[in-house]
Amino acid sequence: MRDLFDRIIENKGPLGKWASQAEGYFVFPKLEGQISNRMKFNGKEVITWSINDYLGLANHPEVRKVDAEAAADHGAAYPMGARMMSGHTDLHEQLQNELASFVKKEAAYLLNFGYQGIMSAIDALVTKDDIIVYDVDSHACIIDGVRLHMGKRFTYQHNDMDSLEKNLERATKMAEQTGGGILVISEGVFGMRGEQGRLKEIVELKKKFKFRLLVDDAHGFGTLGKTGAGAGEEQGVQEDIDVYFATFAKSMASIGAFLAGDKEVIDYLKYNLRSQMFAKSLPMIFVKGALKRLDMLRTMPELKNKLWENVNALQNGLKERGFDIGTTQSCVTPVYLNGSIPEAMALVKDLRENYGIFCSIVVYPVIPKGLILLRMIPTATHTLEDIQVTLEAFSAIRSRLENGTYKRLSQAVAVAMGE
Repeated sequence: MRDLFDRIIENKGPLGKWASQAEGYFVFPKLEGQISNRMKFNGKEVITWSINDYLGLANHPEVRKVDAEAAADHGAAYPMGARMMSGHTDLHEQLQNELASFVKKEAAYLLNFGYQGIMSAIDALVTKDDIIVYDVDSHACIIDGVRLHMGKRFTYQHNDMDSLEKNLERATKMAEQTGGGILVISEGVFGMRGEQGRLKEIVELKKKFKFRLLVDDAHGFGTLGKTGAGAGEEQGVQEDIDVYFATFAKSMASIGAFLAGDKEVIDYLKYNLRSQMFAKSLPMIFVKGALKRLDMLRTMPELKNKLWENVNALQNGLKERGFDIGTTQSCVTPVYLNGSIPEAMALVKDLRENYGIFCSIVVYPVIPKGLILLRMIPTATHTLEDIQVTLEAFSAIRSRLENGTYKRLSQAVAVAMGE
């Protein structure tokens, strides 16, 4: 018998093994200053492309005023306790009603956090007799939620409707044996690639198969659709989404999330969603702040218009310069390059230190070996100057990657470290 921690000491995991070289810079970096298009990193100003503040609400003066007033009126704790016991207020109900109306659903229910909330929602929606069918590229929160499921689950190839149909056939046969039902899960926008989930095509399969659809629209809420109600509105199938989920951590620039759907389903979740039943209520600071942010989403379309002006300028500029940005259909802007993890580290360091550009780096095991993904999130606060500077920097670092500069730099670092 071995000590439980032996494995932890010996194997740090695919990302943890790089901790000595990466921590504090490539992972767990410290951005400082006001949340904006330009912040401070290691004491230098950088153009920030890693902040999910799509509509620029994080430091909007009207938002900060409401947040400050809510803190002064209620402190950080009120209301105390779980909502079922002592943490329920009229404003929690008001926010739920306004969210439901905004996303065109009968009812909504607030969640303290997106990650735990959708995990718990998946757990509550299914029993061991039910079958889950979900996109293989689903976010970690969905994967962890599916792991809680005691029954069968199948993945379908990313956005592949033939694969989904085959798995629905399998799931249907199994459900007929167990007496259960089928839950299909997709994202409205896949946060790494920026592709929208093929919700319209998924809904079309309801004519052939009996299933319910759960959509995680974290990146679509506030950014897509005529009113900003998300990917379902964008694709004209919002009413066919059975359970709609979105977080406040993106367009709303805050903390919290919500589920929306038919009243009967939401009422069931209220009494069976373990992550909320046994958790402290969402504090009033965030409730009042969310009400203000939601009002701005509804009444200030210029925020979304400015966001998309920047998205189009950045994405078109990258494509004109020959960069591979995949098949993004959203604000999420991935740039794919070929290279190793050490080359990726050298490239990003150059980008930050010498060009003043801060964007997220994604490498194996999140994406296949040999690929480097630089993931950018345009916001309404970015300027056309920011975009032009960034395009020029990306052209420069691509040249240095292709001529072997970063490979030589990474090899020199390895030699210096005795590796």
